[in-house]
Amino acid sequence: MDYQIVTICLLTSFINIIGALAYSSRIAGVRTNRVSLSFSLFNILVLVSRTSNGFLGPFLAERVESRISDNVGQNLIWDFQIIMASASLAVAIGILLVPTGQRIFTKAISQFQIHKSSVKLLTIGFSPKGIKAILNSIAVPSFSNFKELAKPSGVSCGVLISNVLAQALLTVGVLASIYAGYLNPEYRVTASQLSAVVNGFATILLFTFIDPQLSQLTDDVIHGQESHSLFRRTIIWISVSRLLDTILAQLLFLPSAHFIAFIANYL
Repeated sequence: MDYQIVTICLLTSFINIIGALAYSSRIAGVRTNRVSLSFSLFNILVLVSRTSNGFLGPFLAERVESRISDNVGQNLIWDFQIIMASASLAVAIGILLVPTGQRIFTKAISQFQIHKSSVKLLTIGFSPKGIKAILNSIAVPSFSNFKELAKPSGVSCGVLISNVLAQALLTVGVLASIYAGYLNPEYRVTASQLSAVVNGFATILLFTFIDPQLSQLTDDVIHGQESHSLFRRTIIWISVSRLLDTILAQLLFLPSAHFIAFIANYL
């Protein structure tokens, strides 16, 4: 495994850990009754994750270009499988870090209430005192949290399935479009641009079917109509569905790449 694939795997892992941890901000928002502020922090993390995803494309494109010019493209499929495996591992780590993320977000919310500045919050976070507070927030998930999964979640199975599909498309969108450029080198620039279509459809799914359900459940918990334990269990289920999406992405990868390569011929 060369340094380039290691760099890509590390970037992929960072993107997916951030995505998995973002949901812990919602738990912190419910516990502190600062839902709007927690959503702002949530959106910052999502923005960081999506922006980092934009850097992933050029790294992958350069690798495909070099493989095409060297006539060793047959090994590319294994590179992409390794990248998606690193995404699965990162999401699993992110799920285990949810209690830690929840504590860090709770402290971040309290600090923002005092200073009312994102820049000041970041400055405090990277100070020796802030780093110590982050280290003190590290917590291991209790076994009882996993036992809670046996109980019903606060969202329907349809929402969870939609989340798996949407997140799988987000995971596979950039990867499949770049690999499609290898399958159809004559139209590889067109194929690479089609990732925006795949990711756009996935984003519509997320904001149409999943976010409204979570927002409704959040309001119900704030008004005492649902329990905090139900909300926490729902977030865990959403996080687990992210892990399933990286596994589904492995299955969707080749069909998606061939489909994008085919569509590129007719645009």
